[in-house]
Amino acid sequence: MPELSAMERHRIAGVLAEVELLGVDISGGEPLLLRDLTTLASTIRDGGRSVVSVTTNGWHLARRAPELARCLDAIRISLDGPDPARHDAIRGAGSFARATDGIRAAVAEGIPVQIQTVLMHRTAETLQDLVDLAHGIGANGFTALQMLPIGASAALSTEMLTDEQARRVFAALRVPPGLRVRLRTRDAAGNFTVIRADGRVWRNTISALSIGGLHPLRGATDLILTSRDGTA
Repeated sequence: MPELSAMERHRIAGVLAEVELLGVDISGGEPLLLRDLTTLASTIRDGGRSVVSVTTNGWHLARRAPELARCLDAIRISLDGPDPARHDAIRGAGSFARATDGIRAAVAEGIPVQIQTVLMHRTAETLQDLVDLAHGIGANGFTALQMLPIGASAALSTEMLTDEQARRVFAALRVPPGLRVRLRTRDAAGNFTVIRADGRVWRNTISALSIGGLHPLRGATDLILTSRDGTA
């Protein structure tokens, strides 16, 4: 899809700064490729109403951590495995080293760090190792996200665990002291709002199995969406 111009990105950041939102997470794609990322985050955060975070693959995090420390409340790094062999098989050679270097840099800058992974059959067996890695590298938290069969993830629907299966996997974890862990089940993922790179906005349905309300974001009222199942 075509991405917004810098001018349009800043317009939308201004819209978000004006409304009362609990939090805004800037994700991608890869948001650390945006040269104006810190300006966008600062605009939203300076509105005084939102906690602002960034979700990244960590590839450019070590380089940008010092500037991000001034404008973020937290940073989330996506890991698909607890070691180079398993993570890089999905993300590409060198990705694990770049991500973990970035995590260490963010921790050193005092940015609260959360490691997150998408929970599915192929990753369930590595969950304990990922939790241990998060603790050992200095992260504040670890989140396992139930996969949502939306967009490109629809092709992986056979990898999905039920929420009950996910809860059993999570309940078996040994949680190191001081590390906050969270499971985002599929039934807790409905009704969040997404602004796409092309400036259109949509909302997950309450079941988190599809989307509804896709339309351009022109102003604050466009954030008030009704999903296909009638929820506002």
